Amino acid sequence: MTQAPKIPAPIVRLNDLPLSPQTHGRRFVAAMASIAAPLGATHLGARLVEVPPGKAAWPFHAHHANDEMFVILSGSGELRFGAGRHAVGPGMVAICPAGGAETAHQLIAGPAEPLRYLAISTMREPDVMEYPDSGKITVFAGAAPGGDKARRRVAASFRAGDAVDYWEGEEA
Repeated sequence: MTQAPKIPAPIVRLNDLPLSPQTHGRRFVAAMASIAAPLGATHLGARLVEVPPGKAAWPFHAHHANDEMFVILSGSGELRFGAGRHAVGPGMVAICPAGGAETAHQLIAGPAEPLRYLAISTMREPDVMEYPDSGKITVFAGAAPGGDKARRRVAASFRAGDAVDYWEGEEA
């Protein structure tokens, strides 16, 4: 007789989650913990993110396939959204729908304290991400951004200026 798979408890305390650091240069620094996937979610992404004062976790970007929602738990900062900038603080929720440069977004911690928030997203893949500040495009397939990197089959970044014609390299 086979045993039924063990289903994780559906509740977790945020303060019990071990945070893993992520750093790129001096500008992008964060510590985070996955929430949804370890509890069994496959179509909903959620992580706890803590960003030190004056830093951002990721570059200014837009998802073409995934909506994101940010629930600010503590600290203060700024949400870059499209061409605008908006103050954020505890108890506020920011919605960043899928789209292009008009929905590009980035959370930046204020100068005084860490910015701690929940990042929640749909987990549609493939996804194409656009980076208006650097002119890059990234394609994810096999696992959505924030998903299981072991399942990811394609993750490629390139500048829009490097684009080739659809038929280039194909037989005539």
